[in-house]
Amino acid sequence: MTKRATQRPETFAKPAHWTSEPPPAPEAPVVDEELSPTRYGDWVIKGVAIDF
Repeated sequence: MTKRATQRPETFAKPAHWTSEPPPAPEAPVVDEELSPTRYGDWVIKGVAIDF
């Protein structure tokens, strides 16, 4: 088995687009209150579950 490199070579240059900042948090999807999917593919319209 060959040894794995644990450090970058001295000649390595970090690309300009690399940052140390964490990625942005994902945005929550917008759900329509009147018509929203629930479990098992049902939809609720004015409190009534409808299965297509």
